[in-house]
Amino acid sequence: MRIVLVGPPGAGKGTQAQFIASQLAIPKISTGDIFRYNVANNTELGAKAKEYMDKGDLVPDEVTVAMVRDRLAEDDAQEGFLLDGFPRNVPQAETLKKMLDEMGVRLTVVLELVVDEDEVVRRLSGRRTCRRCERIWHADYDPPEHAGICDDCGGELFQRDDDKEEVIRHRLEVYREQTAPLINFYADEGILLGVDATGPVEEITARALAALRPYVR
Repeated sequence: MRIVLVGPPGAGKGTQAQFIASQLAIPKISTGDIFRYNVANNTELGAKAKEYMDKGDLVPDEVTVAMVRDRLAEDDAQEGFLLDGFPRNVPQAETLKKMLDEMGVRLTVVLELVVDEDEVVRRLSGRRTCRRCERIWHADYDPPEHAGICDDCGGELFQRDDDKEEVIRHRLEVYREQTAPLINFYADEGILLGVDATGPVEEITARALAALRPYVR
């Protein structure tokens, strides 16, 4: 199976990607992992990417695409893969389609984790991080025994800037602008599959695997 996983910030893509890929015995390929590998191993593409990252600039599409192409050419991805974090927009989706055409394969399905924006805000804005041990708690779903204090080490809990509601809503706005056209692109291709991403992690995974079952060969 060749899967692309999409969904808004806070939908649980990283967690679900890991579980789904493991259950289907295919590699999980995330752009974050690819970037870290290339930079850590000082590959030619990694050096190019680091130039932009060190300046705080976005890495150009052509560098990201080249890294993805190299990763998809590796042996473990020949029978299938799950892409997490790529493509992020329609031009990248068109490039991916062309890339796979050249490899003689095509995407099986694009799995969209569907979650209400207010639920995303609740999930992310409720997170609290320990200043000392960096454990993450949640004000509603996993609260410490004493508010504002880490149960593990007694450190002070704080809300990171990127977990503040106004920042989260801005990220969701950017996601809508960039990714809504991507969702429509794959819907037009006839390979978009939506799954409800609310509830416990295990239930979401079970839902996703059940939805994917008809595509498994």
